[in-house]
Amino acid sequence: MPRPVLHDYFRSSAAYRVRIALNLKKVDYESRQVDLRAGEQKSVEYRALNPQGFVPMLEIDDRRLTQSLSIMVYLDQRFPEPRLIPADLGDGAHVRAMAMAIASDIHPLNNLRVLKYLTGTLHLDEAAKDAWYAHWITEGFAALEAMAQQRSGGFLFGNTPTLADVCLVPQMYNARRFNVPLDAYPTLLRADASANALPAFADAHPDKHGSAQ
Repeated sequence: MPRPVLHDYFRSSAAYRVRIALNLKKVDYESRQVDLRAGEQKSVEYRALNPQGFVPMLEIDDRRLTQSLSIMVYLDQRFPEPRLIPADLGDGAHVRAMAMAIASDIHPLNNLRVLKYLTGTLHLDEAAKDAWYAHWITEGFAALEAMAQQRSGGFLFGNTPTLADVCLVPQMYNARRFNVPLDAYPTLLRADASANALPAFADAHPDKHGSAQ
C-alpha cells in the first residue's frame, strides 16, 4: 500500500483525532500541514482536492477521504484491530453517540472559522469569545460525563480506548487552552489521562506536529 497522506493542521481537533486513529491502527503516514492561520485551506489548489476546504483529508487506497468521523470509521473497517467501535450493536451505538456528542455538538460551535466570525464579523471582544467557548464545552462535557459514567472504566467505555476517547482527548486539550475548569468531570479526566499515557495518543499531540508560534 502506498504511504497514506494526511492533510493536517497541528491544532485542528479533527485532524488530531485522525492522527490518533492512524497511530492506534499502526498506519505509517505522511503529514502535510495546511496552515489554517494563513488560509491555505481556502486556496484553489487545496479546494480542488477537498471542496469544503477543511482538514483533515486522508489520501489512502487511491481515495480522498474527508470528515474525521467518516475517516475513522473507514480506518476501523480497513484495519480491524484494535477496534475503535465495539462489534456489539448497542455498545457500538453508545460509543458513537459519545463521539458525536463531541464531534457534532461541541466542536463545530468552537472551531476556528466560528471564532473568527465572532471576533471579526460580529466584533465580539476576547472575553466574550472565551465565554462563548467555555459555555459550549461546559454544557457538552456535563452531558458527556453523565453518558459515560455508568459504562466507563479506565476509558470512556470500558478499559480500552474507543472512538469516544479519540474524540475526547483533542477536546480536553482545547478546554485547557481556553482555561475551562474541568474538575466537575472526573470520568472525562480519568479517560483523558488513560489515553494520554498511550504512545498512540501522546505521539499525536499538537506539540509534536507543528509550531505554536
